[in-house]
Amino acid sequence: MVTINLMGDLQTIDGDRELGCEVDDSITVKQLIRKQGKPLREIFQLLKQKKVMVTVNKRIASESTQIYDGDAVQLVAHDGLGRSGLTPAMY
Repeated sequence: MVTINLMGDLQTIDGDRELGCEVDDSITVKQLIRKQGKPLREIFQLLKQKKVMVTVNKRIASESTQIYDGDAVQLVAHDGLGRSGLTPAMY
């Protein structure tokens, strides 16, 4: 089982922040997120827009990083300017 942890402002459409996913073989982070379907649809869009930072087993990763059974994936939103979250910056 692979664990997906959603950090910062991210959550599933049901408000969950952690998901357990069964994987039969190695897949990429992008494939794993897409495989979850509706609960992570918005997060998949953010991933495609490069607005999500990814770590796998506490190491910096990317959407093309291979995931294996037992891995932990963490996703956190960013605005491209070094700030977490997707809300406007307060100046």
